[in-house]
Amino acid sequence: MNGLVFEKRNLTPDHVLTLKTLLLNNYPIVYLLFNDKKRPSAYIGQTVQASRRLRNHIEDKKRKHLNRFILIGHEKFNQSATYNIESNLINYFIADNHYQLQNVSQTRSRVMHNYYQKSFYNEEIFQVIWEKLREEKIVSDTVENLRNKDIYKLSPYKELSPQQLDIKNEILNFCKEHVRKDGNHVIAIEGDAGTGKSVLLSSLFNTIQDLSKDNSSLLFGTDNYLLVNHTEMLKTYKSIANCLPNLKKKNLMKPTPFINQKIKTEETADIVLIDEAHLLLTKEDSYNNFRYQNQLDEIIKRSKISIVIFDAKQVLKIKSYWNERLLEEITNQYNAKTVKLTDQMRMNANSETIKWIDHFVEKEILQLPIEEDSSFELEFFEDAETFKAAIKNKNNEIGLSRIVSTFDYLHKKDEKTYFVDEKGINMPWNSTQDNVTWAENPCSIKEVGSIYTVQGFDLNYVGVVLGPSVSYDENKDKLVIYPSKYKDTGAFISRTDLPPEKNQEIKEKIILNSINVLMKRGIHGLYIYATDPKLRQRLLNLKRGKRL
Repeated sequence: MNGLVFEKRNLTPDHVLTLKTLLLNNYPIVYLLFNDKKRPSAYIGQTVQASRRLRNHIEDKKRKHLNRFILIGHEKFNQSATYNIESNLINYFIADNHYQLQNVSQTRSRVMHNYYQKSFYNEEIFQVIWEKLREEKIVSDTVENLRNKDIYKLSPYKELSPQQLDIKNEILNFCKEHVRKDGNHVIAIEGDAGTGKSVLLSSLFNTIQDLSKDNSSLLFGTDNYLLVNHTEMLKTYKSIANCLPNLKKKNLMKPTPFINQKIKTEETADIVLIDEAHLLLTKEDSYNNFRYQNQLDEIIKRSKISIVIFDAKQVLKIKSYWNERLLEEITNQYNAKTVKLTDQMRMNANSETIKWIDHFVEKEILQLPIEEDSSFELEFFEDAETFKAAIKNKNNEIGLSRIVSTFDYLHKKDEKTYFVDEKGINMPWNSTQDNVTWAENPCSIKEVGSIYTVQGFDLNYVGVVLGPSVSYDENKDKLVIYPSKYKDTGAFISRTDLPPEKNQEIKEKIILNSINVLMKRGIHGLYIYATDPKLRQRLLNLKRGKRL
């Protein structure tokens, strides 16, 4: 590309002093400091004074093991562009997962904003820069592949929306104000699926951990943890920790080990962030070595500050039954406040499409919007083969497109193969992957994901199989839910502390919650195949513009 300057040198005073190229010394530039050790390190930055900034790095003890540098300039660079490219490089380096970055959180978090010709810098120039780094063997994977990785999507350096940034700053101020005070303090973050809760939490935890190492911060020396009761999500957080200086795997845990550890040591954590808190147990579970009545209550007791991500519409088990009232009963015992994320960050769908999905998971079937959603595909399918082919085609086109299903088919952890809808879909349930999340395994295009593989994650296109538990009442024009046909028996273990009718009510809610989670995985599209003939026909009639 004309105008791009890419210069690679040794990081020594002599090489820094000889920066004579105008575009590298008097224009905004992006730079990379790195080494090629067995576990290589790197630092990514941007500056308008290259020589001075590099001399500062040479004198910085933190950079003493970095011995090479690359300067990247362009005749059309401005500081908005270099900030943007710097952030992109950090996010993609984290996703490439080769270097341990020395970057720490910026004092001023970056917020999503547009600037002149942003797409030109974001797409065209960045693509050229990345391919040049691949030629130099600095990075390995392609932008397209990395963009589909969960480690990229949950990077702590992703730009936040104005709403996310406001909430992040509010929580940081809350932590600084209360971390030295007596008592237990709670701040709950509520938001629907796709509102950017985990991205916010990832950014927040990284900043808190960076501040815990900063002796000028009120959070210096604090002992902090991020907890998530979700194996696939924990894998992603630990992969991110491989790349950043102040994130340690020992501070990323599941709730029960954290509780039991603090009981054993008789210690209290300072700040504990809880992702997917709707997955926490609300009764004793000896199988999971939890001997108390409520995991959230036990975590709060053992933390000065608890930051809780919560969505009542994502509760998937009776033993984890939550609603807003139960959350309030817990948090009202402490110094607590609630903030809410409302902007849909995952789905490129308009408000009318989101409204249709929201009503569907409340058993209501609305007419489709008159105008097509130009940025999001909502499609219904008459036969299984066409449905499967459509998802495979999208996976071939843009990747990360998968089929998922309600838990209406037998699925056991006994190394045997179990199939979803043998007379129609006829594909095996997801297999277990040790080091990679299910959807990122290329072979998973030949499988069907359960709710437990995709909750909290993004797909480009999601194909949702609505199994036998989801039917249709022609007279009421509403969904009918049959809990007796739902095969997730572990989710339906009744609670003796609730009346039978409440257990039955929760079972239906769990199925609707699972549909809500599955339908809100796709960034660009949602494809639906209903196994129940009546429901399938009703959806097809919708698409054809007919009414029964």
